[in-house]
Amino acid sequence: MKRTIISLVFAVIVAALNNDASAQIQKGNLMVGGDLGNLNWGMESKGTTSLTFNPKVGWFIQDGLVVGIDASLGFVHVGDGGANTFSYGLGGFGRYYITDDKIEVIKRTKFFFEANAGIQGQNQSKGGADTNGLGFGFGPGFTYFLTDNVGLEASVKYNGVVGFGSEAYQNNLILNVGFQIYLPGKAMKNKVKSDFSK
Repeated sequence: MKRTIISLVFAVIVAALNNDASAQIQKGNLMVGGDLGNLNWGMESKGTTSLTFNPKVGWFIQDGLVVGIDASLGFVHVGDGGANTFSYGLGGFGRYYITDDKIEVIKRTKFFFEANAGIQGQNQSKGGADTNGLGFGFGPGFTYFLTDNVGLEASVKYNGVVGFGSEAYQNNLILNVGFQIYLPGKAMKNKVKSDFSK
């Protein structure tokens, strides 16, 4: 157990010292993090306050391609007795990073395209619009690697929900910002273990 913990710590250190941002999007690595979107804090009595949180975890099934699960929770409050909106979702996502270095506009950045699908809903209080059913989203984004294991990202996603309720379809366009942590995969851990056993 002690050797496994030491190997894992060593693998994270090795990955952190690696200067190539592409190393973090290699097959077998793990991506953990989340996005914040729809940020709005109303400062007056009739102002609107809103926030959407989207945690996710994914595995790189090949270089530059990650698939995983994500969730979403969102809330919109309109001041002075206005209607409140609650949104939720659980499903899967896929993200493809463009690995061509010629596309890299700023050093240590990677562009990506992400799509998701799953169960989602948007419900509004006071008899407002409700839609619960199949949710989907897609859009481009980019990651700037603050360190070799931590990426600051921004994306624009079109989100839609189609299903049952007072409205059959709702959609929106959201700007998201977030952080992702890139952890070395099993192949890296096995290499470190073999190096320690020599």
